[in-house]
Amino acid sequence: MAWQIAFLMIGSDPVRFRPLMIPSMIEKFGFVLIAAVLYARAAISPADASAAVPDLLLGVLFVAAFARTRSGQTYARA
Repeated sequence: MAWQIAFLMIGSDPVRFRPLMIPSMIEKFGFVLIAAVLYARAAISPADASAAVPDLLLGVLFVAAFARTRSGQTYARA
């Protein structure tokens, strides 16, 4: 639950909370890696492994947000 609150904080002001994106990426990609290893060892089913797909997508989006907020740039809200 704590990470969900951290994600909401990052979303409220990405430039300010840019440093928090690094541990967020580690958290997201860490789960994907663990799920991939367990699936490769046949320890979990494909349905269980597919639970990592949203985390993979969010991890990639954190990488994009981290790159886009480089050097304190502001972003345009749609």
